[in-house]
Amino acid sequence: MLSSSAATQKGMTPPSHSSQQNLPQQLAGRTSFDRDGSGLQPPNGANARNLSASAVSFAPRGSSLNIAPGSFSSELRSRAGSRTDAASVYPGSFMDKVEEDDMDSVVEKNLTGLKERLNREMKIKEGSENMLEALNSKKAKQTKEQRLKVEAELNASNSRIRELRQRISDAQQTRKAPPTTPTRNRTGSNVLESSRPSEVRSPQSVSRSVIGSDVEESTESPTFVLAELLQALEVEGMMPEYYVSRGNQLVDLFKRYPTLKYDLVWSVFGLRMQVMLLSESREVVAAGYRMTRYAISDVASLKRIRSLNTDYLVIRSLNNYRKADVEREQALKFVRAFLDVKGGVKEVSRAVVRTIVAVAEHGEDRRTNAQAAEQDVDRLRPICIETLAEILVKDPALLVASGGVGPLSEALSEGIYKAPESLASAFLYLLDSPRKRRFLQPGYGLEVLFTVFTDQLLTNETVLKQNSKAIATALKSWPGLQALCMYNFRAIRSLITSMLLPNDTIRETVLDLVFSLLRIKSPGWATSFLAGRRLTTYGRVANLKSPNAKDKGHSSFVEEDSGEQNFVEHYTALLLAVFIKSDLLHILLKIAREDENPTLQRKTTLLIGEVLKLSSRLLPPSWSAELHLLPELFSSAAKFGDNDHWVASGIVYQISSVSRTLFRSAPSGAVSGALPSSNSLADLTSLDEAPKASQSVVFDDTTFRQLLIDSNVLNSSNYTKWNWETIIKIIDGPLQSGKRLEEAIKASKFMKRIISFYRPFKYRFADVKNTRGTQKYVRAGCALMHSLLQSPEGIKFLADSKLLRQIAECLAQCDPTSGLTAQYPMFSRDRVSDTLCAGYFAMLGVLTGDPKGLQLLDRWRMFNMMYHIVDLKQRPDLIKLLLSSFDYSVQGHPRVLVSKALTAGTKDIRIHATNVLRKYAIRPVSRQGGLSDSKWAIQLLVTQLYDPEIEVCATAVKILEKACNRKTYLEYIVECRPALDHLGEIGAPLLLRFLSTSIGYHYLDGLDYISNEMDDWFLGRNDTYVKVIEASLAKAFLIDPDEQNHRLSLFDDGEMNGDFHDSHVPPHFYRELTRTQEGCRLLSDKGHFEEFAATIREHGMDKGDAEMLTKVKGCLWAVGNVGSMELGAPFLESSDVVEQIIKIAEQHEVMSLRGTAFFVLGLISRSTHGLEILSENGWDANTTPMGNSLGFCIPNNLSRLLSLAPWKQKTVASITLPNSQCTAQEPPPPRAARPPLEPAQLPPLLSEADVNTRVLELIVDLGNMVLYKKALTDLQKLRAHKPSAFRSTQFFKEVMSAMEWNHYRLGVRRMVIDLFDKNVMRQIVFDEEEDDSDSSSDDSPDESEEESNGEASSGDDRTERQRSVSEPLGPPADLTPAPLNLRR
Repeated sequence: MLSSSAATQKGMTPPSHSSQQNLPQQLAGRTSFDRDGSGLQPPNGANARNLSASAVSFAPRGSSLNIAPGSFSSELRSRAGSRTDAASVYPGSFMDKVEEDDMDSVVEKNLTGLKERLNREMKIKEGSENMLEALNSKKAKQTKEQRLKVEAELNASNSRIRELRQRISDAQQTRKAPPTTPTRNRTGSNVLESSRPSEVRSPQSVSRSVIGSDVEESTESPTFVLAELLQALEVEGMMPEYYVSRGNQLVDLFKRYPTLKYDLVWSVFGLRMQVMLLSESREVVAAGYRMTRYAISDVASLKRIRSLNTDYLVIRSLNNYRKADVEREQALKFVRAFLDVKGGVKEVSRAVVRTIVAVAEHGEDRRTNAQAAEQDVDRLRPICIETLAEILVKDPALLVASGGVGPLSEALSEGIYKAPESLASAFLYLLDSPRKRRFLQPGYGLEVLFTVFTDQLLTNETVLKQNSKAIATALKSWPGLQALCMYNFRAIRSLITSMLLPNDTIRETVLDLVFSLLRIKSPGWATSFLAGRRLTTYGRVANLKSPNAKDKGHSSFVEEDSGEQNFVEHYTALLLAVFIKSDLLHILLKIAREDENPTLQRKTTLLIGEVLKLSSRLLPPSWSAELHLLPELFSSAAKFGDNDHWVASGIVYQISSVSRTLFRSAPSGAVSGALPSSNSLADLTSLDEAPKASQSVVFDDTTFRQLLIDSNVLNSSNYTKWNWETIIKIIDGPLQSGKRLEEAIKASKFMKRIISFYRPFKYRFADVKNTRGTQKYVRAGCALMHSLLQSPEGIKFLADSKLLRQIAECLAQCDPTSGLTAQYPMFSRDRVSDTLCAGYFAMLGVLTGDPKGLQLLDRWRMFNMMYHIVDLKQRPDLIKLLLSSFDYSVQGHPRVLVSKALTAGTKDIRIHATNVLRKYAIRPVSRQGGLSDSKWAIQLLVTQLYDPEIEVCATAVKILEKACNRKTYLEYIVECRPALDHLGEIGAPLLLRFLSTSIGYHYLDGLDYISNEMDDWFLGRNDTYVKVIEASLAKAFLIDPDEQNHRLSLFDDGEMNGDFHDSHVPPHFYRELTRTQEGCRLLSDKGHFEEFAATIREHGMDKGDAEMLTKVKGCLWAVGNVGSMELGAPFLESSDVVEQIIKIAEQHEVMSLRGTAFFVLGLISRSTHGLEILSENGWDANTTPMGNSLGFCIPNNLSRLLSLAPWKQKTVASITLPNSQCTAQEPPPPRAARPPLEPAQLPPLLSEADVNTRVLELIVDLGNMVLYKKALTDLQKLRAHKPSAFRSTQFFKEVMSAMEWNHYRLGVRRMVIDLFDKNVMRQIVFDEEEDDSDSSSDDSPDESEEESNGEASSGDDRTERQRSVSEPLGPPADLTPAPLNLRR
């Protein structure tokens, strides 16, 4: 649903540019219109009585409604003045009173504005940091002034960011805090009303002052106030402002008392609603729609509303011109409210949907004299498209019968709607099941998305990017993939072949789309490679892993060790196979040879390398073996006499170079599946790194001295002139040797200057701003600490230097028990967040990883201070920083500190400390330390399971569940015998993990857990698991692999984030049960597997019942999880269940069930027996060198799986809608076709029936673009000569019936309604007789007088503004809203 646009401005257009500059200050708090006691004041604060008509429009016309397409303005005012434009003559601007939301919306808008400003400031900060980094690389003297300016801007930006974050948190707190009394700021308008003389006063309690309202509200009776407001709306002859304000008060009442709408007396409320919807004032009509919308409670209320003939009113409003946008907007919201009620779509009339289709399809006026600005796309067009998409999902028959699929397809193909993914999702929902699929034409639903790629004339970069997102959404879903692979991959082939068009934008967009769909994350050297630099220089760069790269690699080894299936990779393997089948490589090679754009050529080469690498990992050997040959490329390179030989040879060399570099720079986790085990990989890594370390230490004297000179430290004491890359090289290499360190200390000033730079009270390192570019100083400091600990000389130097003593003094300033205080402490909150002071904790963290470092910290009593800081809890930011920075691998004070924080800290600190233990609990088992490395962490985590806060327990459960992937850890956790009964569902995943070992099985069996849980899963949890796994898969597919968090954080976000992304699948009871012999025996005794197999056999191909589909899915997941275990394989062999699952995957008509079967086959292929059965049935999967299946199982013949056959489309003529969805129950009688006749040949119009027939014929001709002008002229002549036909309510209904059953464009609909007399609508709404029109309405005694002046008013050709200037200040003569005046 689209929310109100933040860009919409309240009130009238600002008077000048100066006031526009002040707009942010106005928006920051409450706007001037909402302030207590001020009533409704015009923006310039002038006396309302002195406003002239020209004061209404201060800026160019329409500038105040410069609103994004598809957004709703939150105030109700039309684009041009209406007949009752009262802003010029009444106090305040009453149009602004019809608002969508009360004070909550103001807070929401402020919050949105603040967040936008914060995003802008973050971008400014990032830009400043980048510029500063660039300036630092240049000569200091030349860039001094620029640097000062940039630093000043960066400081200002940091302070603004801090202030904005504070304001956002304050605003969020005020939003969360419930109001003590309901706010009624809207009654502020009554202050003016009660103070000025009025002919008819509103009832006392309704117009009470704002000051007394809060006191009275606590005891107000909602039914009494409702009765008074309805009585107030009965008062006749008031200004439109009066009715609008009462309508708003009624909405406020419904908001405060939501149950009140169930007690409405519709005979009274309905009459008030009808009178307001027939008003001349657009603002009153809009208030009427809004008031009625808030009165909707259930389907019964919708039926009552429709019985009051609102369908015709809504059609009239939606067909109105753009100057009545205020009314059209509320009418559309009124229709959308029907969709929010359960079953409400059955009360939406086809006539109304036809009108919405006309607005969505057409967006401009068809008047010849319309201004160019007015002919822009209709502001309501995007929201109409969104509404049609919602109706398509809720009731496709209604939308198809109303001709609504066309505008949706047009919006997808032409990029009119800016979020095509949501429209594509509506089509995908229909494509899933055969019952809904028949409403779409096969091959023409989602395929329109590809038009912009294949038609060069339509190519537009913005639309290309939009549609590529929608295509990605479609290809990441089963219905989308199956539909787009129909007709031998026609759509996907067209997309890939579109790269052959000579258009760089199309090529780049398609390449990016393929990168995204195959989840290829560009390597670090890709940017430089695309820029044209050689790859040979990146061998060393590729090996520079980030500090936490090893940990990430280890977590992936844990995953592999568990034999867990990666469903995202399995689906990626299928997509890759589809692309290869659609000639992706052939076309990429062609582009690489022919493209003249070197960047695109290199990008193509990179993609070829990535595709070859992926195919060798994901696809079976039968698929990938042929790809690596690249036959056409090598044959071209081998033709030495041909000019293309050189190009082809260059491409071969580039692909080879890219592949080599990709293999070298691949994260260790990426290739772990292809290697025997994680331990051997760790050995390989250590072997690889050992010689590098020794090389870095061995430098001869000349090279070492030259490095010292190159670092520039000896030449200058200004750290900005130093070469930090060389410094890090020196620190990481020679300084680890005691001899070289001694030389650096005694023979030069190198060490003295480096240590001096880091000393806190020198205010050099400590004053550097914390930006991305300055993190190198922290890295160098940590490396320095590490290197100094490697030799006795380094430890002595560190002990003697003032660095640690001064850091200890800074810590003491934060320890209230130390007695040391400072006016500006070094580790104050601001300094820790804004400067590199936080880097000192990272350096201390390096020291805690070494026993000698711990002794140095103990020498300066730093741990005592840290204990006090953790105890007193005054500085949670400092405690988190300490806990995050420490290395807990050595037994000592750090472990005591973290255990203290785990038990004695606040809730936030306890959660943070629990997360700190994650990397120690799931690290690989080292050969030296064995389990003891992680034993202490697991013990602490088991203790956290008894924490009083459930969130802390949940965090500990997640980490322990991850640790259970290693058998040794799992056995130790079971030894700890944790009691998890008190955690209920939260502890269930951990208990399931216990089942996977014999020790755990017997432990749980003793608790009588297994038999109870087994019965529970068999009777219901199996079906619940379907929802859990589908939600987990949906989340995994939606996570964009390119999304990276660029925030600078004091902590490692990946480690600290409690809600970390679980890449693994929710555990399944039967999978864990079949890990042990005992579990398999129990499963065999209970006979559950046979029951699951029988359900799949009997009901596997059912397609109608949703409940049965869920049951079949549950059985499929259970069978797949049992079959994935080697011990569970005999169950598969004892039945033909695998063949049944293959049949479902290849032939079932429900696409989502096919997808489930595909993933289940992947699970089955993990076991040796399962893979053998699948191989016999034409499916294959890739294996590791040791012969273990990776589970990425695909059919040898793809067309067997992607075999969705064309279906028979349900035509519009064959759709029968229920009576509740028809305004006109019977279709208009068929008329014989006739050629257009000359005026002389036309039959004479002798009776009213003849005139009506002629008018209907002309209306039919209006739908013909050739006959349009002639029919229009004839209709206007008939309107002038035979006006009686256009006063008949019966004939009006006939015309509306014709327009409901047939398609007409928006301009035609407007014009036809304008032809009819303004009183016809009133007669229809009130069910009045045509003959009694003079005295029909009791509400309008002076209506006959108005009728007598009808000719005069209808001939009034003045503009809206002229009428608003010349009309009297007092109320109009008649006491009811004037009869409907339909304006052109």
